[in-house]
Amino acid sequence: MRFATAAQWAARLAGARDAGRLAEELTALDEHAVLIVDEVGYTPFEAGTAPLFFQLVAHRYERASLIVTGDRPLGRWDEIFGGPSALAMVDRLAHHAELVRIDGDSYRLRRPTAAWAD
Repeated sequence: MRFATAAQWAARLAGARDAGRLAEELTALDEHAVLIVDEVGYTPFEAGTAPLFFQLVAHRYERASLIVTGDRPLGRWDEIFGGPSALAMVDRLAHHAELVRIDGDSYRLRRPTAAWAD
């Protein structure tokens, strides 16, 4: 299992692309049965990195598992990624997926106020 935020994945894939080894990086990630992409939507993707995230999703599609967390429903991912690849990416993510929606107060906000006082 490999965990990183969406921004960290974007930076990792952009570095591999810039070094001319994107295909090798995607193949190397195949050794992990599960990749976790956290915080999708918290910061927008730059135009040059959005296609890299699509390539990650497309590469993993029907090969290995992805767990993706975010603050927007899949129907609004065009706001994050823009362009036509957002719909194709959502299609691949949602196929064979179990979508879990968590409603309610933030777990972090359940802590007593005194813990935040320092």
